[in-house]
Amino acid sequence: MKNTFLFLLPPSCKSRAQARIFHWAILLILLAINNISFAQTLPSGPQVLTFFSDVDDTEQPYGLYVPKNFDPAKKYPLVIMLHGAGSNHRLALRRVFGKSNVADETDVEATRYFPAWQDVDCIVASPYARGTMGYQGVAEKDVYDMLADVKQRFPIDEDRVYLTGLSMGGGGTLWLGLSRPDIWAALAPVCPAPPDGTDELAPNALNIPLHFFHGAADPVVNPAGVREWVKRLQESGAKVEYTEYPGVGHNSWENAYRDEAVLTWFSQFRRSRFPERVRFATSRYKYNRAYWLQIDALTPGTLASIDAKFTATNRLEITTSALGAFTLSLTGHPQFEMVRPVEVMIDGKKLTAKHSATVAFFKSNNKWAVAKDGVPVTGKRAGAEGPMSEAIASRHIYVYGTADNPAPEVLQARREQAELAANWSVDRGPFLRRVMVFPRAIADREVRPSDLESSNLVLFGTKETNGLIAKFSEQLPLHLNTSDGYGLVYIFPLGGHYVLINAGLPWWTVAAGGANQQRRGFRPVFGPQGMLMNFEDYLLFKDSADQAIAMGRFDQNWRVPEADAVKMRSAGVVVAQH
Repeated sequence: MKNTFLFLLPPSCKSRAQARIFHWAILLILLAINNISFAQTLPSGPQVLTFFSDVDDTEQPYGLYVPKNFDPAKKYPLVIMLHGAGSNHRLALRRVFGKSNVADETDVEATRYFPAWQDVDCIVASPYARGTMGYQGVAEKDVYDMLADVKQRFPIDEDRVYLTGLSMGGGGTLWLGLSRPDIWAALAPVCPAPPDGTDELAPNALNIPLHFFHGAADPVVNPAGVREWVKRLQESGAKVEYTEYPGVGHNSWENAYRDEAVLTWFSQFRRSRFPERVRFATSRYKYNRAYWLQIDALTPGTLASIDAKFTATNRLEITTSALGAFTLSLTGHPQFEMVRPVEVMIDGKKLTAKHSATVAFFKSNNKWAVAKDGVPVTGKRAGAEGPMSEAIASRHIYVYGTADNPAPEVLQARREQAELAANWSVDRGPFLRRVMVFPRAIADREVRPSDLESSNLVLFGTKETNGLIAKFSEQLPLHLNTSDGYGLVYIFPLGGHYVLINAGLPWWTVAAGGANQQRRGFRPVFGPQGMLMNFEDYLLFKDSADQAIAMGRFDQNWRVPEADAVKMRSAGVVVAQH
């Protein structure tokens, strides 16, 4: 509806002030009418929507269920359903409502339509999340982008947001649910195949109810691993249920989602915004917050943990491991009163903070103290911590060099190298399908100011061959001075984004059967992108990436630790700027 505002002075208005009041009243009425015209107009039932992804400027689809008789005046629960490997958002939406394929029906055939199913009074969303790449990196961002899109469209009850998924999606349920536990009201992993590093997050499940479902005869995901998850969570005090189906294989979702059972199970839970006790573990600044706790200083790549609980009003006991600072944000907590100081026992040391709802603590000389002016942010931090895979976890471009005016055949080889690195869409076979990410591969002279402002950069070459590496050369910590059988790759933060430098041999140069071709947990991304997920902050190698001269993480000040610096100097092929 297009509104026309006619600012007319009615006869009853005796002054400008009265006129202004009249005009504001008209404006508010028209705005209300305008809001009604933008009320939800989507049909009820299953359908497909899209959101715009700034990763690669594409429209990304997701399945959506809108309940019948949708009422825009009330808030709805939201269930997010994550599909498995080789599947998609449309099939996932069917599965969570208990609609498996009919007899002799293929997934391709089942994808083409939505069958009728019983109405539920909640909204359900199922992201495509780039196909089969797991739920880390770009796919993880897609889930949260979809969540934001759904919240923008519908009135969602923030305390009733639930997460479930099957197989790869069950693993994604554990990863997303435990890395950011305060978002979810409950989790339901079905035959889960979690990615590497998920198990160390098990302590974070303390305040989230979980229900695992698995087939006892599953040939794809070993039931023993799921039983171990359940045991670990039960021993830690988490609220966990486990249903195992005798004789059932990997299709345990047919049982778990039958008759919309998971949706019914979810309906009994609400998110705990202010739990009495928070237990949180993380090795990344990217995931540094849970409920009323925030970890402010850690060593990326090393697991840090904190266990904090109220013992009385304004009184807490806290134990920590491998962290240097944290903040308590207590506004709204039923066991916090502003009029009283906060008494905290941290690792056996008693501290008192004056009247404040936000209290920060830091460790100095191995002793805890109150940070009266907050915790200073230096060195590695959120958005500037690595590892290498973070350079390709959001918007990024691949850039080859032309600064040395290469011969046509050399230029072509450089272009092909960058295009290979940028090609996420290689078909990995009928099971894994494609990974649908579409970044650009361009020459250094084609990079625009808007690219520098919005994108991480994957830069190939040296300061002699790539104009952007030359531009940033004084700020970068390492340079390779030869391309004769050596490769150097590392990540570094610049201007609010990451640059990934690859000089000499490309990082995916690995001898047949090399160690970097191995993977421990579920990781469906192969090729250059998948290999990058195996690395930390830097790697210097000779002939093959599995023949490392030095590899690891930069220290807190983005310097190579001395032991590896000695190895680099001994190789005689790297120049360190700092």
